Amino acid sequence: MTTHVETDEHKALRSAVSALGKRHGRTYDREALWSEAAKLGYLGVNLPEAHGGGGGGIAELSIVLEELGAAGCPLLMMVVSPAICGTVIARFGTDAQKTHWLPGLADGTRTMAFGITEPDAGSNSHRITTTARKDGADWLLNGRKVFISGVDIADATLIVGRTEDARTGTLKPCLFIVPRDAEGFTRRQIDMELHAAEKQFELTLDDVRLPADALVGDEDAGLLQLFAGLNPERIMTAAFAIGMGRYALARAVEYARDRTVWKAPIGAHQAIAHPLAQAHIDLELARLMMQKAAYLYDAGDDVGAGEAANMAKYAAGEACVKAVDQAVHTLGGNGLTREFGLASLITAARVSRIAPVSREMILNYVSHQTLGLPKSY
Repeated sequence: MTTHVETDEHKALRSAVSALGKRHGRTYDREALWSEAAKLGYLGVNLPEAHGGGGGGIAELSIVLEELGAAGCPLLMMVVSPAICGTVIARFGTDAQKTHWLPGLADGTRTMAFGITEPDAGSNSHRITTTARKDGADWLLNGRKVFISGVDIADATLIVGRTEDARTGTLKPCLFIVPRDAEGFTRRQIDMELHAAEKQFELTLDDVRLPADALVGDEDAGLLQLFAGLNPERIMTAAFAIGMGRYALARAVEYARDRTVWKAPIGAHQAIAHPLAQAHIDLELARLMMQKAAYLYDAGDDVGAGEAANMAKYAAGEACVKAVDQAVHTLGGNGLTREFGLASLITAARVSRIAPVSREMILNYVSHQTLGLPKSY
């Protein structure tokens, strides 16, 4: 790893995206920001130059998302469209799929959602029941998905299904591009307490007929391809959480510096100052692990990246929740007003602990994979 954590190019990118984020701020218009970020080349910074991207990696893309989050305007679909779907297509797609999808994903004119979670499968991807079977040259998909972000604004959804192995009869994961208007592909919005610009959906696939070229990558390498998308998802979720935590912390620090109840500003009291300092330390530590995970992923070390991405996502989720809680407490009653914009983050911060993989499943992963302890499930 390099001796300094970020290159001058990374610092310049951080500063430019931060300026864009501050122009839009907490009351941002998602479409306008998406469009401007795309025009400036930020959305496709991780995608190949040959297909209209910036030729960088997840390291650069995570900087973009973190800085937008720190300005109060994170774009959740960045986690899904360029990071998961763009990465999977760039690594495993056919030339035709790359030509068809990557330029649009890079310039923001097209978006793609990602469908893995199911009502009865949850964290156990081996229990996915969405199946794909051959029908002549076509594929027929049947199944259900739940908590899928942004399906209403996406041109297509990358669906994780399972196909039967002709030799063994066992089911193996495969990835399919399902256009939003495919016959038999329906969506229902889930009524969430979480107020986010992007909506959540339950999907039903009822004999959705797809051409042979809807399959991404090799039918026999599904798991490898799937995790090539899931590691960037964890790294980007960490970026999302760190950005949100930094936003909340900055509001609290500003308030603690100015708010005077007795003689000195409340930030002079250690009961206020120390928890904010701890929140800052935790966010910085989480960011360091996120940078390590991105570095390993971009260097092609999928195994090392898997471990680091899980740890980064865990650390960032914890740091984000603590930072938001501490920010709200620092502001007291003002922390729950619309004016200061922190109360909605209490719910949003929890997402980074739950999705795309829970804290407990990460602890399972680390205890089993890293520490070599016996598996409990």
